[in-house]
Amino acid sequence: MSVFTKHRAALEHHETMMGAVRGRLAVALDLLTDSLALVGQHGVYCRSERFPGKPKMDIALVLEQLDDAKQLVQSAMEHLRKSEV
Repeated sequence: MSVFTKHRAALEHHETMMGAVRGRLAVALDLLTDSLALVGQHGVYCRSERFPGKPKMDIALVLEQLDDAKQLVQSAMEHLRKSEV
């Protein structure tokens, strides 16, 4: 199933409000945010034995990459917003 089929309702809603490009970025940002929350919850239960109180290294790396991707999407959205003004 394609991403456009799976997230059809959210895409239609955001694209109607913001246009195709910004709407798709908004849905991508929502998916990244949800992914960060899910991986963060997993990190609560998968603790590092080496560094108590911190998630395992693989979980920490996934969280970092998801956060980096989220920042890039936010940056693109901000750039689009400024170019429209």
